[in-house]
Amino acid sequence: MQAGELRSTSDLEQQLQTAKQQLRESQSMAALGELASTTTHEFNNVLTTILNYAKMGLRHTDDATRTKALEKILSAAERANKITNSVLGLARNRSKDPAPTNLQELVDETLVLLERELMKYRVSVERNFAEVPKAMVVGNQIQQVVLNLLTNARQAMPQGGQVILTLAHEPSNQFVELTIRDTGTGIPEDQLPKIFDQGFSTKSGPDETGKGGAGLGLSACREIIESHGGRIRVASTVGRGTAFTLKLPIASEAVSNPASQPVVTLGA
Repeated sequence: MQAGELRSTSDLEQQLQTAKQQLRESQSMAALGELASTTTHEFNNVLTTILNYAKMGLRHTDDATRTKALEKILSAAERANKITNSVLGLARNRSKDPAPTNLQELVDETLVLLERELMKYRVSVERNFAEVPKAMVVGNQIQQVVLNLLTNARQAMPQGGQVILTLAHEPSNQFVELTIRDTGTGIPEDQLPKIFDQGFSTKSGPDETGKGGAGLGLSACREIIESHGGRIRVASTVGRGTAFTLKLPIASEAVSNPASQPVVTLGA
């Protein structure tokens, strides 16, 4: 192969990597757009509750009604606080560099953003979280994967069902396992080998929430997980449900232990 051909191959590889990076950034922006829409809707629901019960408390002077109104306002405010903490958690995870990440907190923050949607479609959530080491990941990227898989699970259960989340770690290996299992329709055996292919989708198009059907979600999920040195696996039975397992590298003890790291003092 001559020098010109080598340069041409190198240029093509560079262009391919640039295109992949642009696609990842585009998918990231799309995921953030969905998050912004979901969060705005959630806050609107909370504000509506607060306004309605505040008006009720002002209209009625008896103690029982006002106490009920204040309790409802307090409950809505507490939910708003959970949503805010979840959004702040997402903001904290915006770094492009892997860092020791508590997967339980990340999953819980993600569930807050989807809680009302899951309730609307009669999907319950079961958590089976063992004590596991922190994972060495880019938090917001893994959150995008979890959001995508939870949305897929919800869509696979149009009549309602259950999502079972499991965190596990075998001391003998260097991975944390996060499994997202649903009790939905399942994926036909002949389609399983194709589900991570870009452009392939088992859906006819976006659902009433505007999610799904683009054929980008699972291919992007696999690319994100593999870019972390992890693996994504799927098992499914038609009529019984689907389980996606993410295997993510654990953070080393030296990185995970704050005492072993230099302390940065802010301000004076």
